[in-house]
Parts: sequence; structure tokens; C-alpha cells
Amino acid sequence: MPRPPDPAKRRALLGRVRAYVLRNGLSDLSLRPLAQALGTSDRMLLYYFGTKERMIAEALALYERRPLLRVRDLLKNGGSPTDVAGLRRFMEKLWRQFNEPDVRAALPLYLEIMSASLLHPDRYGPVMRDIVTEWSDLLTSVFRDLGMHQDRARVQATLLTDACLGFLMAPLADGHWDRADAAFHALLDTLEPGWHVTA
Repeated sequence: MPRPPDPAKRRALLGRVRAYVLRNGLSDLSLRPLAQALGTSDRMLLYYFGTKERMIAEALALYERRPLLRVRDLLKNGGSPTDVAGLRRFMEKLWRQFNEPDVRAALPLYLEIMSASLLHPDRYGPVMRDIVTEWSDLLTSVFRDLGMHQDRARVQATLLTDACLGFLMAPLADGHWDRADAAFHALLDTLEPGWHVTA
């Protein structure tokens, strides 16, 4: 009977896979060079993770400094905003998470995954769908806790999630992070008056 994979070794491998992918991207990623760089074999990587795509998805999902996990910690420690001013402050804190150097460095990889999810939805589609769904669900719950109806909360959450993705991806092409920051705050200025109507 084969021995089950060692969970500690599996997790350590995921951390090294994530670091490798952040440095090298996805476009030319193949298992053999990856395995060599990690000091293991492609057969061992498949033994631990099954497929290359699953390995990459897990490596990204377990990243402890992901903005999503940081924002969940904010909610866990401080609770959901209880008024519109608090919601505005929460959204500004959320946005600041994306200005952290380690997060900014990971954004090109997410853009690459978005592109790959369109070209190969069977391989990378679930990764991007999961990211968008997790953010939309989290923000929907924040709007619901403010007293907003579920349908309206979902629309507001979708608007912010989709807009923020654009604000984060466009500067990768033009380098204008200051414009993205200004655009995000302008969006909040536009949306905030409507948050007072919670029905």
C-alpha cells in the first residue's frame, strides 16, 4: 500500500512553487524545469498535486499574505462596518492592501492567470472564478451587514470587485498607479451617497 503524501512536505513545496511562479510566470512553465529548480522530480510534483494547474491553484490559495485573507482578518478583528463612513474607511483599508510591495509584485501573475483562464478555461478558469467569487461574496456580506438587501448588496459588491480588478490591472500596462488610486477614490465618491439607502 503506497504511503500517503507528507502534509508538511506538501505545504513546503507549495510555498516554493509559489515563489517560483511569481518569479517566472506561467507562460513557459513546465514541470521538469520547475522540479529541477525545487530540487525534486516532476513525478514527485504530480504525486503530491495531481496536475500542474491544481498545484498552481493551491500555491496561490495558501498564500498567507493574500489581500483577501488580510481583509478577512480585518473583519474578524474589527467586525463589519456599521455605518457608511465606516464602510468607506473599510474600502480604503482594503485598497491599501494592494499597495503592499509583495502584493504588487504578484499582480502580473494574476493578469497572466486571467488571460490563461480565457484561453484555457478547463485549466485555469476555476482559479480566476474562485478569486472573483471570494471577493464578491466577502463584499456582499459586508453590504448585507450594513442593512442592504441581498440583491442590492450583490450588485454593489460586483461593481467594486470588477472595478478594482481593472484598477489593478491597467497600471501593469501603463505604470500609472497614481491614476488608479485617484480613480478608486473617485468611484467611492460616486457610490457612497447610494450606500445610505439600505433598502
